[in-house]
Amino acid sequence: MSTSTDSTSTGSTSTGTTSTIRWEQGDDGVVVLVLDDPSASANTMNAAYVRSMGETVARLEAEKDSITGVVLTSAKKTFFAGGNLDDLFRATRDDRAQVLAMVTEVKSQLRRLETLGKPVVAAIGGTALGGGLEIALACHHRVLLDAPKVKVGLPEVTLGLLPGGGGVVRTTRLLGLTTALMEVLLQGQQHRPEKALKLGLVDELASDADDLLAKAKAFIAANPESTQRFDVKGWKVPGGTPSSPSLAQILPSFPANLKKQLKGADYPAPHHIMCAAVEGLQVDLDTALLIEGRWFVDLVTGQNSKNMIQAFWYDLNSINGGGSRPQGPAPATTTKAGVLGAGMMGAGIAHALAKAGVEVVLKDVSFEAAQKGKDHVASLVGKQLSRGRMTQEAHDAFLARVTPTGDAADLAGCDLVIEAVFEDPALKHRVLSEAEAAALPDAVIASNTSTLPITSLAEGVSRPDAVVGMHFFSPVDKMPLVELIVGERTSDEALAKAYDVVRQIGKTPIVVRDSRGFFTSRVFGTMVMEGVRLLSEGLPPMSVERAAEQAGFPAGPLTLLDEVTLTLPLKISEAAVAAGEQQQSPALDVLRSLVDQGRTGKSAGKGFFDWEGGKRVWPGLADIATPDPDAVPFRDAQERLLFSMAVETARCVEEGVLRTVEDANIGSVMGIGFPPPYGGVLQYVDGYPGGRAGFVARADELAEQYGDRFRVPALLRDGTGTLRDAIASLALAA
Repeated sequence: MSTSTDSTSTGSTSTGTTSTIRWEQGDDGVVVLVLDDPSASANTMNAAYVRSMGETVARLEAEKDSITGVVLTSAKKTFFAGGNLDDLFRATRDDRAQVLAMVTEVKSQLRRLETLGKPVVAAIGGTALGGGLEIALACHHRVLLDAPKVKVGLPEVTLGLLPGGGGVVRTTRLLGLTTALMEVLLQGQQHRPEKALKLGLVDELASDADDLLAKAKAFIAANPESTQRFDVKGWKVPGGTPSSPSLAQILPSFPANLKKQLKGADYPAPHHIMCAAVEGLQVDLDTALLIEGRWFVDLVTGQNSKNMIQAFWYDLNSINGGGSRPQGPAPATTTKAGVLGAGMMGAGIAHALAKAGVEVVLKDVSFEAAQKGKDHVASLVGKQLSRGRMTQEAHDAFLARVTPTGDAADLAGCDLVIEAVFEDPALKHRVLSEAEAAALPDAVIASNTSTLPITSLAEGVSRPDAVVGMHFFSPVDKMPLVELIVGERTSDEALAKAYDVVRQIGKTPIVVRDSRGFFTSRVFGTMVMEGVRLLSEGLPPMSVERAAEQAGFPAGPLTLLDEVTLTLPLKISEAAVAAGEQQQSPALDVLRSLVDQGRTGKSAGKGFFDWEGGKRVWPGLADIATPDPDAVPFRDAQERLLFSMAVETARCVEEGVLRTVEDANIGSVMGIGFPPPYGGVLQYVDGYPGGRAGFVARADELAEQYGDRFRVPALLRDGTGTLRDAIASLALAA
């Protein structure tokens, strides 16, 4: 087939600027529009795209009589990466009119495309998220490449946004309100091809690039008069509109269910998505697009989206791109690893390594104990097999990579050893020494400890420079973070190797310096103990829990303490008091009283709560801490939990425990449950009303009323500008 080309297809537009869309038209009259921004590795909805799409749509309209159909495809690995976050991140409340004009133009172009009067097909040859899927949804037919790494979805809610390019309006009309909200919009799910087909986000799957284009053109040939489905007279929205009796009956429960799901926390994006979806289905499509745009602009120019974009785009990409890794050592790949201790944590680590293709030696005191660990790995892999997400062959190969043993000699050939035994220094010294003797001479020796100093653990081996902390979080198969701890003698080579293996297994590493509790355990402990202080001051237990949940924490501090068992934080706090690093507090008295009565937490069936037969507040708690509903204002309770973490994190920075803002933000959200809407524990400071100065002023108020633990360190108080800039200046000075 011959293909005609012209100025547009070679990258020049009528304005003389570079185009991000190539026009290719064959003898069959089909115009293939190839999305290909020459200035970037991925297509985004930037100013160049908007200009190029505007000129392309105008040309399609002008040459419509010579066109039989249109196929949108991409020259990049991904179909289209979505909106340009740099532009969105910079937008302020003063920019609302400009942002609305921009999104209105984007949607106008897509609306003109889908009402061209010719069949328009999206040939999606790679991942299409956010704006990429919105472009595809504006086509009459969508063909998706059926490949393992391909995903489609509208994940804007995870960045505090909503799909502003027509995604809310089109998914609700095509899929129905309930399906669109629950399966696409409110949680921002990223769907594999089969699920996308089942939901109706795409219409066909293709086996390869040739099949993709062939199916797209076949649709055009079979549907020369094609139009968008919801533009056909008589089209009925699946499940009905809000005025339909069946939907009107259940619609009032939607906001209540959303509030329950979010536990009352302030997440503007899900609220705005629901408003745009429900309101948009009660009006014509053009009005619905305008409504969607206005809700979008409110989010884009608000602080919440700034926080979440900063953390989950800029900070996360920096860390995953090696921002906290030593730059000198060459990249390393782990091929064989030893895991010492086959309990739940050790087995979870073994599973993560084997999943990434690493050969794993799982060692315990006996073969039988190690086999129990492998059985746990098998149970995790078995779930994948039973759900059809893994073939029997892949399942068997996965388990074959895990070798249980009771003999340290089987660690021969390991280039990495990770210890995950009980928190007993003597035991850790012994197993690490045995492992070092058996593993490769240059193997990295890692400990999964969450509290014991790495520097002292390194004294048990002959190569202390090879020892690094690798603190995984439970359950390992679900938690995405690993805290890497640098001891006094840890080498850059050991840290880099540990960093590389964390990325190799698909997790995110943060880097901290050795100290009591490191970063995550220390700051987490500060927050949960503040929760116990609130209880000791008279705040009823469920008010303590609600304050945390409505601030955005995944669970209340009393629940979290019960789940980790009360003996551990009590032991850590008492040791800190003995070392002069922490003052005696009423919270410790409460914990000690519970532990003395055998109420050690959920594993014992009793702690702050009675856990047998369901979760209930233990009535005897009132005898330990007399309830007084008016003891602490609710806002103060919420901010005491948040500020306790932020102030302690600032101390970690000032003491050199933390190196970067990125490590603090991502570590706090992914590791210890800091509320995502604030974008991480230090972003919370910069995003607080009034910025850093506003945060310091409020901290002073809390300190005056509740104690000097809320007094901020000099790092926060001194200077002007953002805390991020202040920490960057410290790093440069160092």
